[in-house]
Amino acid sequence: MAKVKMSKKMTAIDMTAMCDVAFLLLTFFILTATAKQPEPLPVDTPSSTVQTKLPDTDLAMITIGDSGKVFFGVKSPDVRRKTLDIISAKYNITFSAKERNDFGFVDEFGVPVNQIRTLLTLKNADRNRKGVQKGIPHDSIDNQLAEWVRAARNANAEVNEKQLNFAIKGDMKEQYPQIKKVMDILMKQEVNKFNLVTGLRGDNF
Repeated sequence: MAKVKMSKKMTAIDMTAMCDVAFLLLTFFILTATAKQPEPLPVDTPSSTVQTKLPDTDLAMITIGDSGKVFFGVKSPDVRRKTLDIISAKYNITFSAKERNDFGFVDEFGVPVNQIRTLLTLKNADRNRKGVQKGIPHDSIDNQLAEWVRAARNANAEVNEKQLNFAIKGDMKEQYPQIKKVMDILMKQEVNKFNLVTGLRGDNF
């Protein structure tokens, strides 16, 4: 008796809906993602096996590199603007509402106080070009870094009602006296606890 051949039916899955969902998710992530801004002072941090995460809030960063240049930044935009208010009163420099608002978007800077207005007129790409920012004065004659540290601490206490944390990110090729000079500035203001930023050491080290 002859076998009855069963007709084979092709099963098709409509992927239209899946493609739509994928493109919607991709569009969402592209539109909501925040691009990482280039660092105004790139540094090659020393390696370490210790993994300690920096605080997400109430943090100020001091970066040291390029033969002793010092840059300063505060994580919170509101604290940045309040810090600028305190500094403007200290040095008797008036900033407009637009300049004050623009300063809130500057993650880190490295210029003397009298050059901040000029810095704010530059585009972000031009501002972060190598050599544009010469560093914040921090010597015994003109210690502006100490004033920024003091102003940021007062601003954070007023805005967030919390103590400001500090982190030092130094280039691995930087001379120790330059790092110690910044540490001394912090300790003179009784900031005896701060983080040292390092890179994670791999297994091949």
